[in-house]
Amino acid sequence: MSDELLKSFQQAYSNLELFPLVEEKEMKQFRVDYGKDLIADLIQLVEDSPNGDGKIVFTGHRGCGKSSLLAEFSKQIQDNYFVVLFSIADSIEMSAVNHINILFAIAVNLMFEAEARKVEIPKSTKKALYGWFATRTRTEEINWQTETEIGFDLLSLIKTKLKADATVRDEIKHEFERKISDLVARINEIAALIQSVTQKEIIVIIDDLDKLDLGRVNDIYRDNIKALFQPNFRIIYTIPIAVLRETFLSTIITTETNDQIVVMPVLKVFEKGKNRLPDAHPRTEVKNLLCEILEKRIARDLIEKSTAEKLVVQSGGVLRELIRIANECCRICLRLIRRKSGEKIVIDDNILEQAINKIRNDFSIRLGKVDFEILQSTYEQFMPDDPKQPEFLDLLHGLYVLEYRNDETWYDVHPIIIETLRRRGLINGE
Repeated sequence: MSDELLKSFQQAYSNLELFPLVEEKEMKQFRVDYGKDLIADLIQLVEDSPNGDGKIVFTGHRGCGKSSLLAEFSKQIQDNYFVVLFSIADSIEMSAVNHINILFAIAVNLMFEAEARKVEIPKSTKKALYGWFATRTRTEEINWQTETEIGFDLLSLIKTKLKADATVRDEIKHEFERKISDLVARINEIAALIQSVTQKEIIVIIDDLDKLDLGRVNDIYRDNIKALFQPNFRIIYTIPIAVLRETFLSTIITTETNDQIVVMPVLKVFEKGKNRLPDAHPRTEVKNLLCEILEKRIARDLIEKSTAEKLVVQSGGVLRELIRIANECCRICLRLIRRKSGEKIVIDDNILEQAINKIRNDFSIRLGKVDFEILQSTYEQFMPDDPKQPEFLDLLHGLYVLEYRNDETWYDVHPIIIETLRRRGLINGE
């Protein structure tokens, strides 16, 4: 019994580790159908781009499901477009991301996908391109000029160098920071070659830019957005939701994209203010959707139904938080199974409470006096006193505060943090 139970929870734990869903096999097994309207919005902007080079900004809370949705979107349009979807986190050390290495990563990933899909670029042209990449990434040691299949290996090495080698990144930045047009010209050359051979227009989707620190985002977009938007094909950039609260930067992005901004909202577990009422019930549609996501990953006999519904409420409607809480519950169960051999262990209210307490402590340890004041006012008013205050933007970026949208935009404190506010006497108990 214990061995079977252990294996069942190990499988659930393994399933929960698969987030976001980007691989086709994972999507088929675990994806729950949602976000159709958002995918339709993206398709409309792509297909109706008047010059075929429109730039789209896709934003939303960290962990709200953007990566999985972009993967599904790319799958739906891949028959009509040459789609290149990559994570900036897989390409560059996140603390080192700048506009130049974003553009260089576009060039590398365009060429990488061309090789992966065996796009028949003329040999002499390909040789010249490989030489250009090799020179700028210190990979001349590979004998790429004589090996017929070396292109894929060279590009794999270049991707590794770009992510891990600070010297290479610095040299690329030094070379192109005063002649960005040369880099963009090379990108456009690669895209034109691919488009000519495949007869498909190019779409590049850059994921995980929304996970950058806000200061880094400001540096990248405030002064360099025109450079990022120069390539002559469609690009979808992701940005943190907090950026749209900063007036100056938001105005720049709105202007440069011609207002082509798509926001993925957090799922509203409750209508505004309803979670303050006694015996409040979550919205049935959202509760069922989030419970279905859990059921895809955790066998029904491993979690009590009422506990699953409480877990959904504690997630605040953020998919990553749902997975995070469930993951912590599984970890607790795995420890108990090993300690209490022979006992039937399931995720019940007691296990959930232990998991929530652990996550609450992780959240709360980073909060200071100003943060608590902002959280208190946000809880009481569904809006901070100053939505442009840097500390509020940090709380929004870190999921302490969640943004909800319907006919108005409003905010609430993450459900797990609400209990912290009660314990500190900042809000009334319920």
